[in-house]
Amino acid sequence: MPRILFAAGDSRWPTYEAPLKAALAEKGIEAEIALEMAPETVDYIIYAPGSPLQDFTPYTNCKAVMNIWAGVEAIVGNPTLTQPLTRMVDHGLKQGMLEWVVGQVMRHHLGLDIHITTQDGVWRHDTTVPPLAEDRPVTMLGLGELGMAAGEALAKIGFPVTGWSRSPKESDLITTLHGAEGLTQALSTAQIVVLLVPFTPQTENLLNAETLALLPEGAVILNPGRGPLIDDSALLAALDSGQVSHATLDVFRTEPLPEDHAYWAHPKVTVSPHIASETRASTAAQVLAENIRRGEAGEPFRFQVDRSRGY
Repeated sequence: MPRILFAAGDSRWPTYEAPLKAALAEKGIEAEIALEMAPETVDYIIYAPGSPLQDFTPYTNCKAVMNIWAGVEAIVGNPTLTQPLTRMVDHGLKQGMLEWVVGQVMRHHLGLDIHITTQDGVWRHDTTVPPLAEDRPVTMLGLGELGMAAGEALAKIGFPVTGWSRSPKESDLITTLHGAEGLTQALSTAQIVVLLVPFTPQTENLLNAETLALLPEGAVILNPGRGPLIDDSALLAALDSGQVSHATLDVFRTEPLPEDHAYWAHPKVTVSPHIASETRASTAAQVLAENIRRGEAGEPFRFQVDRSRGY
C-alpha cells in the first residue's frame, strides 16, 4: 500500500481529499494519504511551492515529488531534492489557460475596452473597425502543453499564429520557430504577443528593451506565464513611448504585486492577480493518481522535470 504525504498546504487538503481518493480508487490503488507521516515511510509527496517542506533529505524511500503547479522554478533548484520531480499538466489547467488567452486576445483584437470603460453617453459609432482575425498576427512565446493548446485554438478562430520555443516544435495549425533567429522573426510581425514560456535563467527578461523594439509599433503584450519573463523597466518605457500600446499582466516578480508598483497606476496596463489558470483538484487528481499508478508499476512518470532545463 503506497503512502502519500500531502504537502501542498493544509488549506488545500479539503479540496483535494475526495477527488484524490476517488481517482486512486478508479486506478485500483489502495493508498494511505495524510498531512503528516514519518519521512522514511513516505512513497510519494504531493507538493506545492510555499510548502513548509523544504528539506527532502529524510524522505529516503520517496519515489517521486509531484508538484500541483505547472511551474517548478521554486523547487527545481532545491539541493536536497534528489527524487524524481513531476509538474502538473492536466486538462483543467490547459483548458483554463486556453480560455484566458483566447478571451484576452479577443478583448484587445476587438478593442472592447473603449466601450466597457467609457460609458459616458457618447455614441462612438465611428470607432475604428478592427481587422478580421486573419489580419491580426499573434505570436505565442512558448510551445509547451499550454502554449501549443492556446496557439492552436487561436489559429482555429482564424488568427495567423506564430509560435516560438527554445527547441524545435511542430504543429499543423501554426508556424513554429525556435532559437535566437526564430525569436527575432516571431516578434517582428506580432501585433499581439502571449508569453507562456517556462521561467529559467535562459528566459529571464526574454522581453527586454532590445526584443521589445522588434515589435511593430502599438503591439499588445499578454503575460499569463511568469513575471520575470519581462524586464519591467523596459516594458514601462515601451508603454510610455507607444511601442507597446497595452500590457495585460497576470504574473509578476513579486506577488502580490506591491500596491506602490508603477503597473497599478499605468493607464496602459491591466493587472490581474495570477488568475489566468488555476490547478483544479478534480482534474489534477487524475494526473496525480496516474503517476502513482506508474510509480507502483515501475513505468516512467508523466511530465517528469528535466533538471538540466529547469522544467
